[in-house]
Amino acid sequence: MRHRVLTAVLTLLFSVGCCLPALAAEKQYENLTDLGLTSKSALLMEEDTGTILYEQNSHEALPPASVTKVMTLLLIYEGERDGKFDWTDTVQVSEHAASMGGSQVFLEEGETQTAADMTKSIAIASANDAAVAMAEFLAGSEEAFVQKMNERAKELGMEDTNFVNACGLDTEGHVSSAYDIALMSRELMENFPEIKEYTTTWQDSIVHKTRRGEETFGLTNTNKLIQWYDGATGLKTGSTGNALYCLSGTAERDGMGLIAVVMAAPDYKVRFREVMQLLDYGFANYAIEKGREKGYAMGEVPVEKGMTDTVEAVVAEEISVLVPKGKEAQWETKTELLPAVSAPVEAGTKVGELVYLRDGEEIGRVELTAGENVEKANVDTMLRRMLAGWC
Repeated sequence: MRHRVLTAVLTLLFSVGCCLPALAAEKQYENLTDLGLTSKSALLMEEDTGTILYEQNSHEALPPASVTKVMTLLLIYEGERDGKFDWTDTVQVSEHAASMGGSQVFLEEGETQTAADMTKSIAIASANDAAVAMAEFLAGSEEAFVQKMNERAKELGMEDTNFVNACGLDTEGHVSSAYDIALMSRELMENFPEIKEYTTTWQDSIVHKTRRGEETFGLTNTNKLIQWYDGATGLKTGSTGNALYCLSGTAERDGMGLIAVVMAAPDYKVRFREVMQLLDYGFANYAIEKGREKGYAMGEVPVEKGMTDTVEAVVAEEISVLVPKGKEAQWETKTELLPAVSAPVEAGTKVGELVYLRDGEEIGRVELTAGENVEKANVDTMLRRMLAGWC
């Protein structure tokens, strides 16, 4: 009876617990240093855990200019992942898409490009015409795509954001914040790291195919960070008359990724300089430590009426912990396993938790799951076990 009660209690605790592969997702460190930024709004976030390391007016809603395209790119990559199109699919340019001003690759009405080349043009050259063409391709119209942008923003917790178009041209009511830009930048970089193929490319080209024939058009990355900053991986620039100069800059060093956002910088050089200041601050003061890798065996759990007597408890996700440099301490771990599970058991079923401790204090935990399937014991197996118990 006591065994059953204990099992039930632990099962309840595990059912309400959560897997935390990236710790401190809502944690925010106080600004211990004033970086003296002149941008109206700024934020520095550690990518893996989502921890805010520095902020300045980070929730002020401001025009984001072409940094808007981070969301456009996110929806494009999610659409391809979900099977809505293939990168080799042909995208036709509408009159509306061709009419976009600002940064563009001068697509003509009726011209076609592959979805891959359209996306490359957005990521490298910040092409407004390509962004709208892809919006129409995915949703039927730019308006319908913008609705999806706002729905996705709400899902990500972007409470300061309202999108009105897919490219970021100045439009009344089209706003976001440094915090929200960091959220969508993190979502894009974490889930679709392949975008770095474009966001780290300095120069490339597409081929215009029109009634006049074929013509090569050069693309130059608008993000000078990838040439100026060691470890830069992206991500997106933006500038308009109302927005001034914006940048979501990403970089990786020593296994740690950072996202630095500035909005309404007074000129284009300042936005790069202040993003680099933020990145320097993050890399100088913080580090990422990793826990046990996914699949690492941490013990065995008894299986009742199973084809095997036990099942391995393995780590479900590798954990990441952000620590201030100079405050590293020895890892400790503690396993909390269910007393037993009943067959059949599916691989991936939660059977416990791995607790991480530093200096004797819990800093996080991650699920332990069954490492393999365990079928319910058949009659022959049960009889053999009974006979073995009598002998």
